[in-house]
Amino acid sequence: MTVRVMADSTCDLSFGMVQDLGIIIVPLHIVLGEEEYLDGKDITPDKIYRWSDEHNDTPKTSAVGLREAMEAIEEAGVTQDTNDELIIFTISEKMSVTANAFRIAAEELEVADRVSVIDSANLSTGIGLMVVEAAHMAKKGMDRKKIVAEIERIKPLVRASFVVDTLTYLHRGGRCSGVAALAGGVLKLHPMIVVKDGEMGATKKYRGKMESVIMDYVKELEPQLKKARKDRVFITHSGCKSEVVSSVYNYLTKMDYFKEIIITRAGGVISSHCGPGTLGVLFIEGE
Repeated sequence: MTVRVMADSTCDLSFGMVQDLGIIIVPLHIVLGEEEYLDGKDITPDKIYRWSDEHNDTPKTSAVGLREAMEAIEEAGVTQDTNDELIIFTISEKMSVTANAFRIAAEELEVADRVSVIDSANLSTGIGLMVVEAAHMAKKGMDRKKIVAEIERIKPLVRASFVVDTLTYLHRGGRCSGVAALAGGVLKLHPMIVVKDGEMGATKKYRGKMESVIMDYVKELEPQLKKARKDRVFITHSGCKSEVVSSVYNYLTKMDYFKEIIITRAGGVISSHCGPGTLGVLFIEGE
């Protein structure tokens, strides 16, 4: 019996990491006007930004459909004719109905007893952190129920935050509480967005050039970072300048704390809602 790990495309893990760990990725949808695309398959964040600028509009995103969910489960090898099991991670249920689509799909296929759908209550590599943990446990041969129990235990310890260069995308999309008020003519404001209880909320507000804002944000995270799990930390961005990303990487490296510092580029769905220039440092709090 094999335990497979699946996640929707909002987990923002790199192709190499997905391949190395045998993770299955199922794309959400991105709608630009009349055209619909599959996240990570036939659309790039840069194309999304160009379209948004040209049309003065924010892209729409939509969940994995029931038929797609059923096909993904079957392609993962979980059918009535096999004994294989599956753990599926999705973006927060407060942001998408993807989790429910997979639950219904498993019931329709009559394999719900071998499929666990986990509402990450998170987004981007906040999900990715849990997906990677589950994939490592699965590779070690751990039982599905034990993996799920461990993920549910660490889920409240995942710390996902980021700072945004522009409020335009979050404001238009209505995805983040507090952003509408912040956007009232204060366009040079760079809020820190924190994911809590499955929702995004604006917290601390920064002013100044984005390069300085990002480093201020990282430096202020240091006390938390020094109490994090040492296994890995993610630097996830939606198209920041390479020198800015390198500065963050170098800062974390000089801390001499984490075993692995992983840089990932946010996919189409996350980029559609946060816009270009967003950067976050994501980790699991220590115990």
